[in-house]
Amino acid sequence: MTIILRPARSLDAGKIGGLMSDGNAANAWKPHLHSAAEDISYCAKMIDCGWVTVACEDRLLLGFIARQEDYVHALYVSAQARGSGVGRMLLDDAKIGRNRLKLWTFQHNIAAQRFYLREGFTEDSRTDGHSNEEKLPDIRYIWARKGKT
Repeated sequence: MTIILRPARSLDAGKIGGLMSDGNAANAWKPHLHSAAEDISYCAKMIDCGWVTVACEDRLLLGFIARQEDYVHALYVSAQARGSGVGRMLLDDAKIGRNRLKLWTFQHNIAAQRFYLREGFTEDSRTDGHSNEEKLPDIRYIWARKGKT
């Protein structure tokens, strides 16, 4: 499998939005707050800001990461590509030239928590979800390059 990473293009918004919708729908604990069209629109805005990198194999979109400076807004990997290293590739690419990354994940998302811990992130704080759109308890994770704080 030859996976390439590249900046997202405006024409990728539909596929990226679909990946986001599918990922959200796969979690029964997560409320469905947005339509598929709203997910596509949100992804288009992130692409327009230059935040999105996609992982592709041929024409198949396997995953994406949206990063603004040191903040990771989103990281999604398609169901068929999970466990193949795509998420790690996207995260490693986001770390290039950075001394620190931060992100949030839900306390219900045990798989994401394990992934981020394996990738060198540490738990920074927890909330009861009062300030996120989903109103779900969440965890803030931080990654810092060794020797940097």
